[in-house]
Amino acid sequence: MGQRGSRWANVLALVTAVVLAGCGTYPADPSGTLERVDGGTLRVGASENGDWVKFSAASGGGQATLPASPRRDEDVQGTEAELVREFAARLGADIEWVSGTEHVLAEELKHRELDLVVGGLNDKTPWVQHGGLTRVYAESRDSRGALHKHVMLVPLGENAFLLELDRFLMEAKEQ
Repeated sequence: MGQRGSRWANVLALVTAVVLAGCGTYPADPSGTLERVDGGTLRVGASENGDWVKFSAASGGGQATLPASPRRDEDVQGTEAELVREFAARLGADIEWVSGTEHVLAEELKHRELDLVVGGLNDKTPWVQHGGLTRVYAESRDSRGALHKHVMLVPLGENAFLLELDRFLMEAKEQ
């Protein structure tokens, strides 16, 4: 390559560096969920559903209705509750649990009052207009033999948070 070709390569490298520097971090969280939760508090909506999420009898058990109700950490159990605890520990975050119906929790998520919703949701959840779905991280069959592919809900557009949660769920699935 001659001097002229070398000059164009340098110009191209400079332009590429400027463009990439302007792109910022990708993926990004427009509302800063991952940054806020990391070392902070993870606000989790939990809807009771079989072994996925259960509330202890000591806490009054059963599903809360309107509005969403705070729950103590020890009162929330189940497969997804344990996954949420492991994820929060990975981020150095405390958990603020809120129980409610899927509808109430999806609304809270939509308005950024929650960071995550769990409750045995599957990939056919009607709440996709209220939140983004994680990748499928578990499968189960109901009593009729129908296959359910399980996901969790996060706020729409919070892609860095979603990516971090997806990575965690995929690692947990492999164990």
